[in-house]
Amino acid sequence: MHRGIVGGCSNKRIRETVMKSYRKELWFNTDGRRAYVNITSQVEEALAASGVREGLCLVNAMHISASVFINDDESGLHRDFDRWLEELAPHAPIDQYRHNDTGEDNADAHLKRTIMGREVVVAITDGKLDFGPWEQIFYGEFDGRRRKRVLVKIIGD
Repeated sequence: MHRGIVGGCSNKRIRETVMKSYRKELWFNTDGRRAYVNITSQVEEALAASGVREGLCLVNAMHISASVFINDDESGLHRDFDRWLEELAPHAPIDQYRHNDTGEDNADAHLKRTIMGREVVVAITDGKLDFGPWEQIFYGEFDGRRRKRVLVKIIGD
């Protein structure tokens, strides 16, 4: 179906499309307190299942002590993240944090999540995630050993 564009450009035509929306949850349960998991292939599988060729992909950590971020998949860099985050927000001593006054021990994980970010949005072009060189999507866990989820939300046509 075609219709004219509003705003004085009636000689141009646009194609009306129905935008698709796709939702998938990814679940994680890491063995350790902190972990970095490359989830790029799982997001690509969700994109393929969505049928979206042009649009946006949101990948969102659905827990306040976990993160989703984009960076290089290089083990030395991941060790650097871990060391740097532990310097910025050390786990121990746990009594240094007011949040832990409630009997919890994960205040550092909340701070680490804030530093590394809650979500990423990646453009979808021609049915593929439109990354720059070396970019990959990661799940960052800062208070593991329990089940947590990541939301993948894809919209487009």
